[in-house]
Amino acid sequence: MLAFGSPLGLEGTVTAGIVSAVGRTIEDSGSSLGNLIQTDAPINPGNSGGALVDSTGRVIGINVAIATTGEDSGNIGVGFAIPIDTAAAVAARLAG
Repeated sequence: MLAFGSPLGLEGTVTAGIVSAVGRTIEDSGSSLGNLIQTDAPINPGNSGGALVDSTGRVIGINVAIATTGEDSGNIGVGFAIPIDTAAAVAARLAG
């Protein structure tokens, strides 16, 4: 699986990993995010909004968060993405 994004402003970056789990719930800035895809692909600041793609090229999620060990910590190998079905439903609602 591949994670696309622009970590730290480095446009067009692609990293590889596996889907580690599905259906994860995390706390982020006081909000709860549920039904997330967990991945070990390196996801860093700037990857949010980028595509998470499976081995067939199908977009399976949108990168949204990473787990860290502290405020100044970087990637520790635990990233999260919103499933593409959820992202598509939100986009449809926003489009009216």
